[in-house]
Amino acid sequence: MSFQPEQLTVLGLMVALLAMLVWGRIRYDVVAFGALVTAVILGIVPGEKAFEGFGHPATVIIALVLVVSHGLAASGAVDLIARFILRAGASVSTHIAAVSSLGAVLSSFMNNVGALALLMPVDIEAARKAKRSPGLTLMPLSFATILGGLVTLIGTPPNIIISTFRERSLGAPFQMFDFAPVGFVCAAVGVVFIATIGWRLIPVPANAAARTGEPFKLDDYIAELSVAEASTFSGKPLAEIDQLAAEAEITVLGVIRNHERLPHAAGWIRAQAGDVLLIEAAADKLDKFASEHKLAYVDKERHLVEIEEADLELVEVVVRPGATIEGRTSASLQLVDRFGVWLIGISRQGRRVENRVRRTPMRAGDVLLILMPASRVGLFVESTGVLPLRERGLEKQDRSRALLASGLFAGAIALSSVGLLYLPVALALVAVLYVLIGIVPLRQLYETIEWPVVVLIGSLIPIGAALETSGATAILAKGLVDISTGLPNWAVLTIMMALTMTLSDVLNNTATALVAAPIAVDVASKLGVNPDPFLMAVAIAASCAFLTPIGHKNNTLIMGPGGYGFGDYWRLGLPLEIIVVAVGVPMILLVWPL
Repeated sequence: MSFQPEQLTVLGLMVALLAMLVWGRIRYDVVAFGALVTAVILGIVPGEKAFEGFGHPATVIIALVLVVSHGLAASGAVDLIARFILRAGASVSTHIAAVSSLGAVLSSFMNNVGALALLMPVDIEAARKAKRSPGLTLMPLSFATILGGLVTLIGTPPNIIISTFRERSLGAPFQMFDFAPVGFVCAAVGVVFIATIGWRLIPVPANAAARTGEPFKLDDYIAELSVAEASTFSGKPLAEIDQLAAEAEITVLGVIRNHERLPHAAGWIRAQAGDVLLIEAAADKLDKFASEHKLAYVDKERHLVEIEEADLELVEVVVRPGATIEGRTSASLQLVDRFGVWLIGISRQGRRVENRVRRTPMRAGDVLLILMPASRVGLFVESTGVLPLRERGLEKQDRSRALLASGLFAGAIALSSVGLLYLPVALALVAVLYVLIGIVPLRQLYETIEWPVVVLIGSLIPIGAALETSGATAILAKGLVDISTGLPNWAVLTIMMALTMTLSDVLNNTATALVAAPIAVDVASKLGVNPDPFLMAVAIAASCAFLTPIGHKNNTLIMGPGGYGFGDYWRLGLPLEIIVVAVGVPMILLVWPL
């Protein structure tokens, strides 16, 4: 196997890129864009073609699907269906069958992260009512939404990438429902397995919080201290109290007087006997602080009563992958100044973060306990991109437009399917109509697009093209064919599918599809067979990342609320991946013969 200098350069860049993506310390869009700039400097990608990926149909379609998915969610269409199907009190298997089937159907036609985000609060609430751990049902829901994306062109980014790659390589793209025969069978068999046997393989969460479905025990985070007549705080300005508390590594979240919250900025107001200080602090520092300043503990049962009557809201949210607060601390975000909210606690993989929460960088999958005025919950969720685990304090959806939103989307898909409208144009038409009608407010239009994914795809498309035009993929394909010499073609197809699936478990599925697609076509060319089965195998395998929480954003999103550890996913994920390969290969060969 002999490589030319240009091939070695592009392969070296790809290895470095994949290593950085797996390392995960730098966000994937920054890594990908940095790789693109490096490729241009090294002469791998011509300067005039550097940014062609950002206008590529795959990039445009993925961005538009995110807008349309948000519109379907905002219209209330999905919520109506979910609440009709899901009923508290059903057995675990019945509940998983219902929620997984719904999740799979929804993710066939909308972004699968969006489908999970819509159903996760409903699933958690059902777990609370049934007094069972959400860890038993969230992983099945996540895996089902991933499986549902296999069914249609717009169900998952790898399908879109494979379709546009086929158009460039073979002259025609895969159509909307070309993925359905194979994808539907894989999804259906997978959901049946999850609902009957698979969920029993999920390890029972080891901590009490995950067992009860309550990530936070309020008294572990918040204390209420009453100012007595003899207290050193009696008569002191609130600004001075704040300063004394800060020196003791304690935060005063608020001051409540006669069941009303005093303005936080009014530092000149003096504390009075009977005032209640809402405190966040470590237990050892709290006792010393209360004793030193002669403060009395308020009856713990009054926590929620005092908070409610002061018009404050306790909200649990999970940090979504790519959320604006990911990787940042509460202190750096100035949450109090910007939103009037306080970060009370962080639960990571079902365990409480013990050190100062406002100095702790937030990770995707973390569950946050937030205290804020009830009127600001919606603004905070919208501005930061977090996902509320309960619907307290959120804006009510106008479900009167649910039928209209669904009808417009269905009409656009129908026009695209029969060839009357080019798919990106059809989706763009729906997005424009959603904005004009008010289903997607104009101020939210650009916020609905996951720009890191757009940058990732736009950056990797030119690099992938360079990998192919340099001949590097042809050499890699020859190596795979040589290794599998003597094996039947279906075995080579199986190996290609298994390798792609393994890569997707540790790498972004979009990046996996972009890397594996040209290799798949070259393998088919070396074997002298139809490339469509190999492309379809890559599409299925790139999306099926079930072994780790980093393989797919849905797996990351459920990590905190479900109380899962990194090593919990493979117990259900490994047999599910084996089933997908066992079912997928025969179906691919049946529908797309070699």
